[in-house]
Amino acid sequence: MFLCFFIFFAFSFVWANEDVFRHPLTPQTRAAFNATCANLAANPIVKGNFAQEKHLSRLNRSLMSSGNFIIAAEQGMVWETLRPFPSTMIMGKDFIMQVRPDGRKSVISAQGNETFTQMSDVLSSVFSGQSQGLLENFDVYFSGSVSNWTMGLLPKDRVFASFIVRITMRGDSAIKSIRLFEPNSDIITYTLSNHNYPVRLSAHEEAFFSVP
Repeated sequence: MFLCFFIFFAFSFVWANEDVFRHPLTPQTRAAFNATCANLAANPIVKGNFAQEKHLSRLNRSLMSSGNFIIAAEQGMVWETLRPFPSTMIMGKDFIMQVRPDGRKSVISAQGNETFTQMSDVLSSVFSGQSQGLLENFDVYFSGSVSNWTMGLLPKDRVFASFIVRITMRGDSAIKSIRLFEPNSDIITYTLSNHNYPVRLSAHEEAFFSVP
């Protein structure tokens, strides 16, 4: 269940063989890493569009989807898929909810589940640039500058690594692309665009995080 909400974006440029993993975080690159994370964490709410490509290695084919996203540091994340089929996936602090086109909702509660809580915290640190969370949960690799950076993450936790073996991200003042590598050699690639930073969520958006 921890990976279902990842199936969302599309990849629009070529990755250069994950060269970032040749650049472990050092005292020389730590300042740029900290500044990058500070930029990402400066906006507690981020909205925009996403596109996704999941490459299925065994079938040598890709699945594409696209839609809108919300990342709210205090509440969680919303992925509203519009194409090819409408659906909405919400990941709160202690639940995952899927809303189908007919309005039916499926909810998985994670109250009391420490593994889910840890996974939620880890994913939140990735998407919102929480430097301490990244350093605690990953071996971090970093190259480039604050205005044009690439980051590589190798999970320290074996439970997380059983779902995602490594992550690469690129961006500037915002995350523009993310690539996830699964243990079965499938690759999920994300592109985020049209970022905007509202001060607060609308009443409709707040309702996403209310479990029925």
